[in-house]
Amino acid sequence: QLQLVESGGGLVRPGGSLRLSCAASGFSLDYHNIGWFRQAPGKEREGVSCVSSSDNITNYADSVQGRFTLSRDNTKNTVYLQMSSLKPEDTAIYYCAECDITTLEALYDSWGQGTRVTVSS
Repeated sequence: QLQLVESGGGLVRPGGSLRLSCAASGFSLDYHNIGWFRQAPGKEREGVSCVSSSDNITNYADSVQGRFTLSRDNTKNTVYLQMSSLKPEDTAIYYCAECDITTLEALYDSWGQGTRVTVSS
């Protein structure tokens, strides 16, 4: 299991944008699928997106398709989630973790602190 640290959350108005970062320490992200997950108040954690290690294929949940963009910078050992056209229903704590590129499920049930995103006017 990898050590990943999320950052970049905050308060944003509906329609706004945020970029989240997921930084790895002590190992290289090059060989791992990394994705973003979120947990809204009172709801189960869900997969948002995942990028593959080998060929940078990305997959997105239907709820964020076309609004969120996942990218990785292996030179910085960081994965980013660019979120645009944010909606109140995107409000959640966002986590990054190793993921299954097809199912968007987490490979392990091990989570960091996450970063909180609040979309509100």
